[in-house]
Amino acid sequence: MINTDVFNYIDVITKAADASALRNKTIANNIANIDTPHYKRQDVSFAANLQQALKNSRFEKLDQKVASLNTNRLRGVVFTDNDAFSYRLDGNNVDVDTENVYMAENQLMYQGLTKSLSSEFQHFQTVSK
Repeated sequence: MINTDVFNYIDVITKAADASALRNKTIANNIANIDTPHYKRQDVSFAANLQQALKNSRFEKLDQKVASLNTNRLRGVVFTDNDAFSYRLDGNNVDVDTENVYMAENQLMYQGLTKSLSSEFQHFQTVSK
């Protein structure tokens, strides 16, 4: 059996990709509710959760920190953004232009994550030959 930490990184990248997919759905929901009175935009938090989990690790090296993560507890969390803020008279705080920028940013993030996953598997396949 090959002793490798590659799967630790694959697990974290997979969780990040899952959170990115959730964020895509959340942004699409915001756009769908652009005309819903009193609707408050939602977003997904993942990076801050990962950063906090790594920061709370007792280890110093990144490989050890990643290996010690409980990836079952690592996930994207939907939250209401700017709950009390609204610049519109109907109480809705969704701006379609801003949401489209967030959507494009998130799609680039997802593409980067899936390429990272593919690369990790290719490295693993090369090493295991």
